[in-house]
Amino acid sequence: MIRWIDVLSYNNALRQLSPMWKSSFAALMFLLSYTVHPVLQAAITLWMMSWCILQARIPFRAYGKLFGTALLFYALSVPALLVEFGHPAAGEAGIFPLTGLNLPVYVTAAGLQRAGELLARISACMSCFFFLMFTTPFSELLQVLRRLRMPQIVLELMLIMYRFLFLLSDAAHGLLLARRLRGGRRGYKARMRETAAMAGALFGNTMHRYYGLSQGLLARGFTDEIILPPYTARPVPLRYSIQAYAGIALLLLAEAYFITNT
Repeated sequence: MIRWIDVLSYNNALRQLSPMWKSSFAALMFLLSYTVHPVLQAAITLWMMSWCILQARIPFRAYGKLFGTALLFYALSVPALLVEFGHPAAGEAGIFPLTGLNLPVYVTAAGLQRAGELLARISACMSCFFFLMFTTPFSELLQVLRRLRMPQIVLELMLIMYRFLFLLSDAAHGLLLARRLRGGRRGYKARMRETAAMAGALFGNTMHRYYGLSQGLLARGFTDEIILPPYTARPVPLRYSIQAYAGIALLLLAEAYFITNT
């Protein structure tokens, strides 16, 4: 999936926009996503999705697959938000008891509301991250961070770790392909042993390739500093600026309306 995201970030319709502008826009929308009303958070989710799918021409299948995968982590936390054990407090509204269990288990309306608000906030924040991730290559993000005076050692560690993800993905793909070509093993215990053996082989293979990467850096004259390409400012078309600023202004006005009427 990391290679898929990298390809889309280099081949989208918003690729030529200023990375600083896209980063600033995504950061501002993230702050709004964390603070505004849940209804506006849902609106931000749809709006940022439209930026990716309609403006950047990101395939809906790719966006939906990654968005759904991220929401799986939210789904794993939902039972902890909804389910209550014991006897409900006096006067607690909206109680839905779960029958058929030995333990007293129930779900409250407050738990459902809390889970819905969390879903709206998570979706809005993720849509802002996905906008930046799908429209801006990682190398340009490093240039933006460098322009924001991020320490050089942090940028180098990020660059090496990003490269290491590709090495890990290639090594894992090679091991899985070799397992399929050999037919694998049948039975649950045999598969567990084979998975453990593959994990050990994956670590060894990845570290071997990482050693080759470090030797390649030294052979090319690495002097304890990886030189990043300079930041290049790019113009932003007027229609994108108008859409962004108008949308932010409408969100702020709507948030002020919700505040004054609550």
